[in-house]
Amino acid sequence: MRTLTGNILTPEGWQHGSMQFDARVAAITGNPRDPVGNADDIVLPGFIDLHVHGGGGRDVMEGGDALDTIARTHARHGTTSLLATTMTAPKREIETALQGVQRAIAERASGGSRVLGAHLEGPYINPGKLGAQPNFARDGVLNEITGFDALAPLKVLTLAPEVQGHMELISELVGRGIRIQLGHTLGSYEDGVEAMRHGAVSFTHLFNAMTGLHHREPGIVGAALAHAEYAELIPDLLHVHPGAIKAALRAIPKLYCVTDSTAAAGMPDGNYKLGRHTVTKCLGGVRLPDGTLAGSTLTLDVALRNLVSLGLDLDDAARRLSTFQAEMLGLTDRGLLKVGAYADIVVFDRNLQLKAVFVEGEPVNLNTEQ
Repeated sequence: MRTLTGNILTPEGWQHGSMQFDARVAAITGNPRDPVGNADDIVLPGFIDLHVHGGGGRDVMEGGDALDTIARTHARHGTTSLLATTMTAPKREIETALQGVQRAIAERASGGSRVLGAHLEGPYINPGKLGAQPNFARDGVLNEITGFDALAPLKVLTLAPEVQGHMELISELVGRGIRIQLGHTLGSYEDGVEAMRHGAVSFTHLFNAMTGLHHREPGIVGAALAHAEYAELIPDLLHVHPGAIKAALRAIPKLYCVTDSTAAAGMPDGNYKLGRHTVTKCLGGVRLPDGTLAGSTLTLDVALRNLVSLGLDLDDAARRLSTFQAEMLGLTDRGLLKVGAYADIVVFDRNLQLKAVFVEGEPVNLNTEQ
């Protein structure tokens, strides 16, 4: 049994005290106390990233053991569980990636994040809004999707709602327990609202690769701001202007953060693979040769500091990195620190520098490079 002491963020608020745990949290004792005014460590729920393409020089689309490196890379930055995210690609390449995902689900890499399942980002997107996705977009077919789900559990699927047949597909997939996000779309405001009526629950990298907000044509962004409870956003301060982030925070109650990270995350500047693309990391960003942003190098410890720099209270920022993701997936034993929950824990000093990470009670070596 391990013990941590400090300012512990629980579902009831801050507790100044101690926590005992092995694979799960056994006890939390202390007194309610805001962390302002004391120098003790900050103990938060481990971060959950629902949009991860790569890290440590490896890409999810490689399949095989690539996810071991990816999971270890992100664990060293506070991500204790994640969804491995695919790219738009031919069927066989997606199948190879999902076989790698299932391998990682079956056996968590020592020192790595828990892989909860897959986020299928495409190929059921609008070819006119590819962003950094390769041009293999196609209409969704239920039999193909159920075949993918048989290879590895699809927890989240991104699609464009305006594509013919996708509204009915949303209803069918939601009934099978797959969370639908709207993204890479040229859809209208009305398309977004209708998709939510059919069961779509979130939006993929809000503002990016979707129709923007205009006062006479509100677009998919307008549908999200007006109606959504959940949406994901990349808070690297490159993908979305701070003012737009603040607008989304006011409008969407459970706006949560993702990295959309690529193989370049945790690596020096240079060229890396993103599916079939070669992307270049330079000046903190990742871009295609034409300058299009192509995922990110973001890690969630940096995301925490970015959110706080925008004026969010620390507890609010933490929930947008863990709790809301768990709620969106329907998880009750991750994303929060309570007795019986998995001991997915991150510890920060008062300067918000990461000091320790535990994945299901296992300590992560923050200094090991893979």
